[in-house]
Amino acid sequence: MNLSNRFGSNSKTAILNDSYSDENHSSSAAAAVTSVVIPPCSGNVLRAVLLLFFICFCFSLYRTSGYLRIVSDSSSTLSRIFPSVNDSSSSPSPSPSLSPEEIEEPKLEEVLRRAATKDGTVILTTLNEAWAAPGSVIDLFFESFRIGKGTRRLLKHLVIIALDAKAYSRCQELHKHCFRLETEGVDFSGGEAYFMTPSYLTMMWRRISFLRSVLEKGYNFVFTDADVMWFRNPFRRFYEDGDFQIACDHYIGRPNDFRNRPNGGFTFVRANNRSIGFYKFWYDSRTKYPKNHDQDVLNFIKTDPFLWKLRIRIRFLNTVYFGGFCEPSKDLNLVCTMHANCCFGLDSKLHDLRIMLQDWRDFKSLPLHSNQSSGFTWSVPQNCRFLFCHFYYL
Repeated sequence: MNLSNRFGSNSKTAILNDSYSDENHSSSAAAAVTSVVIPPCSGNVLRAVLLLFFICFCFSLYRTSGYLRIVSDSSSTLSRIFPSVNDSSSSPSPSPSLSPEEIEEPKLEEVLRRAATKDGTVILTTLNEAWAAPGSVIDLFFESFRIGKGTRRLLKHLVIIALDAKAYSRCQELHKHCFRLETEGVDFSGGEAYFMTPSYLTMMWRRISFLRSVLEKGYNFVFTDADVMWFRNPFRRFYEDGDFQIACDHYIGRPNDFRNRPNGGFTFVRANNRSIGFYKFWYDSRTKYPKNHDQDVLNFIKTDPFLWKLRIRIRFLNTVYFGGFCEPSKDLNLVCTMHANCCFGLDSKLHDLRIMLQDWRDFKSLPLHSNQSSGFTWSVPQNCRFLFCHFYYL
């Protein structure tokens, strides 16, 4: 028998046996080997054929032992050095990394939607660095909700509008509904915005502009300064026929009497065309009355004929339910909120707010039959007591 044919037969048998012994060999490689027929040839050709068989066999083993993974890793390395290598890859390229602000700060619409009641109402307050510090106003604000009657559950509808980065960071530690409101060219951080300073006026007017945007998105709101303590649910005390309802420093005795002295630190506003037009007119009036804050301008425009044309229904809230240091509520069985108004200086405000919260705890600790007839009254204001508050409106 021809030596070449014998070798070809033996070679086929050996390669097939090896391929059966290794389950990972590709079937195509085995088929290619078994189909080879070695013609009669010289010794050099035979060695060349043997070398070819050996190369094919090693190549098959190489592929089944991780060749593709190695190539893939190499391709990934090349793509980092030469980005154009993977341009035709079907795998999507990673999106550019986002800054922390873009990741952490949701859009206003999203925050309002999460916090709103079923009828589209939110509770809003603003916060800057000075009032956000631990032990400052915001902590007392939250405490009032926790110790009030029926107020804790209202916190899920509260949105804190942070005016600077530190206030926003503190809000995220305390609460789940936070929004960062930036004002171009103005930094509200760095301390207390003192009454009637340029930064204070800018902050007040930025607030009016922002509140109008909330109305334009279709949300009713209760706006409350963070130095307003919540002791009872105020919603049952709002007027059904009022578009714009506001607390007072001094209350004459009738909700539609324009001689009442309003305080913009606590308002309830229904979203409609009348209220949106009113807030726009209010904000635009700042140019007519420069160097005045929003509350003074409101007093100037509240009887303007334009508001009659708008048919805006304005109601003033009774200080029996919505009191403050200017005019404290007289009955703790009826009070809903108390505002640290008529008070200048953060230290004085904090001092009297802490006393106010303790007054409320003492009242709540009385037996039910006692606190309803005890005649219990506030022991504030103390450091916030200013004689002109009692005569300013006479």
